[in-house]
Amino acid sequence: MTGKLLYTGPSLAVLHDAYAGRGRIDDRAPLVSSSSLVVDASPARVWAVMTDLASWAGWATGIRVLEAGEVRPGERFRWRLNGIALRSRFAVVEPERELIWTGTFLVYRAVDRHVLEPLPGGRTRVTVEESLAGPFLPLLYGPARLRANHERWLNDLAAAVQRQPRGSSARR
Repeated sequence: MTGKLLYTGPSLAVLHDAYAGRGRIDDRAPLVSSSSLVVDASPARVWAVMTDLASWAGWATGIRVLEAGEVRPGERFRWRLNGIALRSRFAVVEPERELIWTGTFLVYRAVDRHVLEPLPGGRTRVTVEESLAGPFLPLLYGPARLRANHERWLNDLAAAVQRQPRGSSARR
């Protein structure tokens, strides 16, 4: 437990380039979670909602985007999740397939990976994976809370996609 308690992981630059940039999270981090949900919509519709950061506050519980540019590799954005200020940067942007970013708050570092998998019948499986590392993190934040945040995000995303007109597709 001591190893996990003090684990800070790789530097943010290494985490961004060698982990997130290569489509992976830090599986050694003290907090790792993965959740999936099947959405009754095409990857294009899911992608359009998921990458419209300006709309997040309108559908994602506890999220407010403070600053965002284009959704492209290297682009930074600032946001709040449940009142916590985060600084993030996109690592992988593969339209309708994969969106990965790294993020920091205080001394903690995360990799968030979103994978869209097309399914028969025009449906999409959305999988969210995250690694979160930093000193004493297991004492402050547990895996159940991380999973609950992911499941809330997925349910909010699915509801927002369902409200989007059927003819809509990705803008990017």
